[in-house]
Order: sequence, then structure tokens, then C-alpha cells
Amino acid sequence: MPNIKSAIKRVKIAEKKTLNNNMIKSAYKTAVKKYEVANAKGEKEATELLRLAKKAIDQAASKGVISKNAASRKKSSLDKKLAVKSEAKKAPAKKTETKSVESAKAETKSTEASKTETKKAETKNVESEEKVSTEKKEASKAKKTTTTKTATKKTAKKAE
Repeated sequence: MPNIKSAIKRVKIAEKKTLNNNMIKSAYKTAVKKYEVANAKGEKEATELLRLAKKAIDQAASKGVISKNAASRKKSSLDKKLAVKSEAKKAPAKKTETKSVESAKAETKSTEASKTETKKAETKNVESEEKVSTEKKEASKAKKTTTTKTATKKTAKKAE
């Protein structure tokens, strides 16, 4: 036990915070266990318990008991467990999934086509801008050459 007053206070505060953090951890672990048991039994209330478990995990993350990434990882794993359960119940749903996959592929092809069209348009714009800039450079060079010619003529007259 420390002798300094501030150190004694820090020890007391650390104990209180540890108890509070343990309470929060226990609460979210209990919520997760309730959800997992209900999900394993295939109960209808599993989705509601999933929502409550996610809420408890978010609260633990907001209090700093677990990190945000850990909370996200835990929630994702809980979602996967529910998704696996629901897919096992829905065996004939694969036909609709293949249609949705095909439609998703068609959408990606159309977006890729539009992307290539925009790239082509951008390259045309860049090429036209380059042409304009080269024309300007040539015009400025022509002006410089004419000014240098007149300057040399003037200096030649002065020399005479």
C-alpha cells in the first residue's frame, strides 16, 4: 500500500474502474452467450438477442473496455453465426441467389463500361488541352523569333 496521499487515491480509483470495467465486460459476455444459446436452439428471439448483444458490445467499446476494432470483430462474428443458421434453414433460396449474382455481374459490367467511357473522354480532353498548349507555345516561339529578327536589324542599323 502506498504512503503518498495521491498514490493512495489512484489505487482506490483504479479499483473502482476495474470493478466497473469487469461489470461491463460481464454484461456484454452474458448477452453474447444468451444469443449464442438461442441461436443454437433455433429460437425466433435470436435476432432480438443479437440486437441486444450488439448493443452491449457497442456500450463496452464506447466506455473503452474493449477497442472499436475488437467490438466490430465480435459483432461481425455474431452476424455470421446468425447468417449461417438462416441459410441452413433456407435451402431452396439458392436459385434466387444465382439470379441476384448474375444481375450483380451485369451491373458491374455496365459500371465498368461507363468507367472506360469516362476515361476515354478524359483522355480526349487531355489530348485537346495538350494540342492547345502546344499551339500556344508555337505561337509564342514565333513571336520571339520575329522580335529577335527586328532587334538584330535595329542593332545592325545602329552599328552602321
